[in-house]
Amino acid sequence: MASQDWVEKDFYAILGVAKDASDADIKKAYRKLARKYHPDTNSGDAAAEKKFKDVSEAYSVLSDAEERQQYDAIRAMGGARFAPGAARGGPANGGFEDLFGGLFGGGRQPGGAGGIPPEFADLFGGGFGGGQTGFQRAPQKGSDRTASTSISFAGSIHGTTVSLRESNGNVIDVKIPAGIRDGQKVRQRGKGNPGAAGNGDLIITVNVKPHDFFHRDGDNIRIHVPVTFAEAALGSNIHVPTLDGDTVTVRVPAGTPSGRTLRVKGRGVKTSKGTGDLLVTIDVSVPQNLNKEAEEAVKAFAAATADADPRHDLAAKARL
Repeated sequence: MASQDWVEKDFYAILGVAKDASDADIKKAYRKLARKYHPDTNSGDAAAEKKFKDVSEAYSVLSDAEERQQYDAIRAMGGARFAPGAARGGPANGGFEDLFGGLFGGGRQPGGAGGIPPEFADLFGGGFGGGQTGFQRAPQKGSDRTASTSISFAGSIHGTTVSLRESNGNVIDVKIPAGIRDGQKVRQRGKGNPGAAGNGDLIITVNVKPHDFFHRDGDNIRIHVPVTFAEAALGSNIHVPTLDGDTVTVRVPAGTPSGRTLRVKGRGVKTSKGTGDLLVTIDVSVPQNLNKEAEEAVKAFAAATADADPRHDLAAKARL
């Protein structure tokens, strides 16, 4: 970013935010304007294209803490004329005479390069007297790296540690927190690519292998449990397994149909934000082979309930 641009452009006004706006407010304003003026939705509109570039330029500076600090310092000087690379006299340095002359009386003054106090020389990155134009960019962190790993369903529930081997042979141990969902990411700070201001981060996408019995639904756990016809018709207490490895007693009310789901509070996935529930879907099991005694009992039941027609309103439901 050329320093002349920093003097001439009001990035806060471009984004429509106050000068003391928070990082979140700046990001929110940028996203709103970027969507409004994006070239994909304003094809052939040169004004919108320019506005999009201005908005992106403003956000690139104000979203970077160090660049924003430098920008605010320059703007706070009152928009004095700026002549990059001309700090040792002559007509071109009139802008800095306005800015510093009253402090040091003109000419070559004590302090940093070209009579500028050391704190300002640091701010301008040595851009005076050395022929440089504009500011030197602040040191940047290295870029992030990405990786992926697969863990068991149990590992996602209780937490686990995985080891990732890098191309150079180094091994990075990554702690996976309990309750992580399939597709969520874990960040290892300082394990990314190196940079002048420190290493970037390593971002790992976690894939969770499915389980044959337990099925996750948010922080709830769904299971299907078979019951006999008698248990469903007469009501019963059944024992079902939980994530903790123990069992919990569930009351099946009399007359429970196949497919009804019963809820057990607090027996789902435990996370830092709370604990889900265990959702038990009842599947009424129909026996495949009946002995003579059981067959006679079913026939007797059928005779006793002959006047019951579960399909009496089927035709009305199917009417178009």
